[in-house]
Amino acid sequence: MKLYVHPMSGHAHRATLFLSLIAAPVESIEVDLAAKAHKSPEFLKLNRFGQIPVLVDGDQVIADSNAILVYVAKKLGRTDWLPETPAEAAAVQRWLSVAAGPIAYGPAAARLVTVFGAAFNAAEVIARAHTVLTVIEAELEDRAWITGTAPTIADVALYSYIALAPEGNVDLAPYARVRAWLQRIEALPGYVPPRRTAIGLAA
Repeated sequence: MKLYVHPMSGHAHRATLFLSLIAAPVESIEVDLAAKAHKSPEFLKLNRFGQIPVLVDGDQVIADSNAILVYVAKKLGRTDWLPETPAEAAAVQRWLSVAAGPIAYGPAAARLVTVFGAAFNAAEVIARAHTVLTVIEAELEDRAWITGTAPTIADVALYSYIALAPEGNVDLAPYARVRAWLQRIEALPGYVPPRRTAIGLAA
């Protein structure tokens, strides 16, 4: 398998992290975003949206970080990370949707402002970040992992941009359970950290 990534991308880290946690062999190929390599005709053949990450597995091309998590878990039969019972699968899907929605438009967007100079309203996206973090803090009141007693791809999907939230001036201090959950992920065998930047509250 080949994984097209960029070291500063939280979405790419999401895929990289899962592949490392399950010790899946993969070749990482860095895409030069500054040179607009992700908008080249060759890359657009892999993903018409011109976004990373993209996983190439033989004839299969999987774009979108959450889709990559699902594909790899299914391909390798990792029902420990993607359960198959209807209720458990639905619980995982719920949080994949959160990762693609409130996380993307909250802490991820806040980090885009500081790290990449994105033209978002900083106060608005920081407020969105705190809204979703408050929900996750409450969800973790009676469980160690976001869907229950063991980590799943839902935890992986949420992790990267929450861990990097301080770079976008999103303070994690009020969220003790979230911070403990981050530490549990970071203690897993095979964990690889995201590329961090000394900016925002992390400066």
